[in-house]
Amino acid sequence: MNTIVYLSGLGLAVPDNVIRQADAAALAETLFSDRIKGFRHLAPIFSNSGIRERHMTQPLSWFVEPHGWAERMQAYVEGASRLFVDAATRAIRQAGLEAEDIDSVVTVSSTGFSVPSIEARVASEMGFRPDIERVPVFGLGCAGGVSGFSIASRLAAGRPGARVLLVAIELCSLAFRLDEPTNVNVVASALFGDGAAACVLTAGGGGMASVEFTGEHLFPDTLDIMGWRVDDPGLGIVLAQSLPHFVSSRIGPVIAEMLSHNGLGAADIDRFICHPGGAKVLDALEGALSLGQGTLNDERQVLAEYGNMSSPTVLFVLDRAIRAGLPERSAMIAMGPGFSASCVTLKRAA
Repeated sequence: MNTIVYLSGLGLAVPDNVIRQADAAALAETLFSDRIKGFRHLAPIFSNSGIRERHMTQPLSWFVEPHGWAERMQAYVEGASRLFVDAATRAIRQAGLEAEDIDSVVTVSSTGFSVPSIEARVASEMGFRPDIERVPVFGLGCAGGVSGFSIASRLAAGRPGARVLLVAIELCSLAFRLDEPTNVNVVASALFGDGAAACVLTAGGGGMASVEFTGEHLFPDTLDIMGWRVDDPGLGIVLAQSLPHFVSSRIGPVIAEMLSHNGLGAADIDRFICHPGGAKVLDALEGALSLGQGTLNDERQVLAEYGNMSSPTVLFVLDRAIRAGLPERSAMIAMGPGFSASCVTLKRAA
């Protein structure tokens, strides 16, 4: 990356509805205890998840009624639009800019569909210029925060002086399926929340950190590890039980290879900033990256307060790392459907 790209603004947003994990567990028992054989053996996932509460675009009462595609996507458009404006406004303000200063916007989301896309729907409210370049990205799942950051940084690098806005928005809760009494649906109902994060990336001009390199790896024959099924009532989650083991055995060498391609080793990374996909995944990441137990406690704290919000979650961890003071070099890591791994290294700005 010849042109130095800087992270100059970061903004976070969550819906107003706060769902305590104990209440989610009680509702899941009401809905599924008589419909899933051995539910009592599955129920501890709520208390063992490391999650205290989550934010959701709908109140808990919404989830006890059946909903089809039309209702789900209407809720998605309304909720995602609000979160976009909130997170993007915060990021742009922190960068010392106005919405009309933004040249390109990358919108990452995999939990709903909107045509026109969300950034077009809120363009007038935000105050974007009519000639803004729009790049909506679907399908990256939990990897979307890091992969989207990578896409936005490359857009900025290609146009010196450009100001690129990345917004990652996910309303994971809208995929909850009352009609699907399965173990994986219950696990998802214990893990996922809603939220958004936005970053402003600028080509030159300085900021909080500079982007050093970006990398991605797509694992062959792994389509069944994570993703969506598209069913008549809505999206159905695909989430393999083997995910933590896969992370333990396969992620370390891939991250090492990405770093080595850029003349770096694990010892050159002062701080790993990881997507907190779940408590077991964080344990597996600490092992895979040869980190001491408890190294990823900021990730665990984000998980406890927000759950797994998919793509924006890693940017919530980045926000904590920035507020604590970034070290010389950090590496953001996330994994998602494909199965894939994404990495971006950041250097503290002088």
